[in-house]
Amino acid sequence: MRGSSVSILSRVSSLSAPAALRHRAAVGHLSNGRYVTLRPVTVDTLQTQQQLIVRQRVRLMVNQYEVHAVAPDGSEAGILAFAQQKRMAFKEQVTLYTDDKKTTPVLGFKARQVMDLGATYDVTDAAGTPIGLFRKNFKESLLRSTWHLEQPGHGEMVGRETNLTVAILRRFVDSLSWLPYHFDFLLGDRPAFSVVKKWGLRDRYVVTIHDPALDRRLVAAMAVALDALQSR
Repeated sequence: MRGSSVSILSRVSSLSAPAALRHRAAVGHLSNGRYVTLRPVTVDTLQTQQQLIVRQRVRLMVNQYEVHAVAPDGSEAGILAFAQQKRMAFKEQVTLYTDDKKTTPVLGFKARQVMDLGATYDVTDAAGTPIGLFRKNFKESLLRSTWHLEQPGHGEMVGRETNLTVAILRRFVDSLSWLPYHFDFLLGDRPAFSVVKKWGLRDRYVVTIHDPALDRRLVAAMAVALDALQSR
């Protein structure tokens, strides 16, 4: 530790995780305000987050994403997971790892069907065990993107673009396909979480979790999918 200039995010074990995931990186910061990796913690660090930032890395041949913790001032507070979309796959597949070395998986999602616009995607933990699923409602998404996310024992959440005008412009005006968007996911009539795409040269999303019982792995998977699969 580095004295009072270093602080560590608190760790609360709210959800269990496989032992293979327990060698993670804590989030801390130096006196200049820059957040860095400090020491191993459990994957439960992800489960305690109330906000996440998902940021796309610009690569020519592959989609890559960083899932960050969020500091009190809203800045990025260290990588919790790194995602890479599998190239040249017959079925859409994305794996999230502990970091960009891609040695230890955290979770993943994969389409059940090949080239299906309304495909169901199974979300799995590091051991490949299903922890939930999501699917795009193709019919409703013709005008306003609509996704369904299911967490076992918790019900089905429905997420829709909140601004119909922006949704239509993105679909029918090619030069405006970059417009930022806002998704609200509801469990019945209760807010579950939201995903907001921010202005910028690179795709960046702020995820706010309203329901404390949500598995953050499902939320992270859905947030990555909104970028990786949105045009499908």
